Amino acid sequence: MRVIQASLVRTSADPSAEGAVPLLQDLLWAHARPSDGLEHVRARPAEHGLDVVLFVHAPSDVSALTQMRALLDRVHGPIAVHGFTLALP
Repeated sequence: MRVIQASLVRTSADPSAEGAVPLLQDLLWAHARPSDGLEHVRARPAEHGLDVVLFVHAPSDVSALTQMRALLDRVHGPIAVHGFTLALP
């Protein structure tokens, strides 16, 4: 299992970071495909918005990052609608 960290930066005052945690987790799972290898998501509020840790089944760190970039690209639009933008590692 590989671990990928990402940050979501708040682009508006609404919603609060705490209230967005379950929303973000739901969006990630809703857009995940079996080929992404997503096994677990952990998100927590941070000063800038949200910190996200993605646990990924992948043969290497490079593969895990590639898989998660594909997932995060798919979920970028819905996240933006809810007042956040992605800051990739």
